[in-house]
Amino acid sequence: MESTIEQENNKKVKDLAKMKRNALILLGFAVVLFVIGNIYKLPWLKAFSEAAMVGGIADWFAVVALFKHPLGIPIPHTALIPNNKDAIGENLGSFVSEEFLVREKLEVKIEQFNVAIKASDWLINAKNVNLVADLIIENVIPGVLKTIDDKEVQNFIQTQFKGQLSKVNFAEWMALGLESLAKSEKQEELVTNVLKTLIIELENNKHLIEEKVKSSTPFLSFGLADKKITKGIFNGLYDFLIQASMKDSAIRLKVNDYVLNFIAELGQSAEMQQKVNDLVIGFTQKKEVQNYIAGIWEEVKTSIANDLAFKEESSIKKSIANMIQSFGRGIQEDHVLMTKINNFIKNDVLSVLINNKKMIGDLISSTVKSWNTDEVSKKLELEIGSDLQFIRINGTLVGGLVGLLIYFFECILHMFI
Repeated sequence: MESTIEQENNKKVKDLAKMKRNALILLGFAVVLFVIGNIYKLPWLKAFSEAAMVGGIADWFAVVALFKHPLGIPIPHTALIPNNKDAIGENLGSFVSEEFLVREKLEVKIEQFNVAIKASDWLINAKNVNLVADLIIENVIPGVLKTIDDKEVQNFIQTQFKGQLSKVNFAEWMALGLESLAKSEKQEELVTNVLKTLIIELENNKHLIEEKVKSSTPFLSFGLADKKITKGIFNGLYDFLIQASMKDSAIRLKVNDYVLNFIAELGQSAEMQQKVNDLVIGFTQKKEVQNYIAGIWEEVKTSIANDLAFKEESSIKKSIANMIQSFGRGIQEDHVLMTKINNFIKNDVLSVLINNKKMIGDLISSTVKSWNTDEVSKKLELEIGSDLQFIRINGTLVGGLVGLLIYFFECILHMFI
């Protein structure tokens, strides 16, 4: 599919060919009139056609001489643009730097233009916003995603994740959370529920105690000791847990004291805090966790790609469009910001241009000099050639009319001589 620039160039080529053809047809028509004038002895037609041919051919020569040698003959003072390309570049650079980049002139233009208003109006326009948003989601974002090295991003995420975790005192956080819990009734409820759960699990797993005792007692006891030992262990544990689950029991008070001491040590002991933090950091270094962290980037890329596939319904595009429009409205609603933008353009940007105007002129000059001579001629002819063909057309018509005028003037003159 052709780009907009290619389409415009193709149109210019067609327009130039059409205008050249029209000028040539008109010149050919003058030749036909010349033949007719000679055949039928029409002096006025001969005068018109002769002058038209002279005018058309002369202007053809003049137009062609701008871009190349007519008929390929190296006639002096032809192919003016190719032969003077470097001089044109130097003059253009000097003109821009000396005549265009003048602070006084540019300041007036900038004040009249009001960059902040023009820019904000452009940003608010829905068509422009969609144009920019489309450009970003179709070219910028996919280009950035393709450029980024996935491995480097994954390593960066892992390094940052580990670095940020190492700065966190997890033990202190846990101590604060547990301390808040210990001061509420929830702590008593939590301990009670844990102990009740242990009682239920003890009852459900009594057979495991029997199997463990049986595997540890002498074979010659014939299982008699197993039952007594199992019953004793089970009853002892059961009674302990029952008493511990009672809020005012001595065991429960000891459990509470242990919890409070653990919380205090967790919040104050550097050694305990280091152990907890090492435990957390060590957990993050496990392969499964590392793979999950590395996969975050893939998930992000996939999510972005899936969203961009929706085109007009893309959430990213809508967010970008809304952001651009909000920025444009924000400029118009903030007069202070508008003044700052205009002053920035007028003072800072303009100062940079003025201070570097010689470099800008040299850049223009060197750029023009670096262009291929034939390409410059073709490009300029493509841009202004169609209009120049009117010179040929006008030369043919005006030449013919002038020839006719001279003929009639000559006839009148002969009447008096």
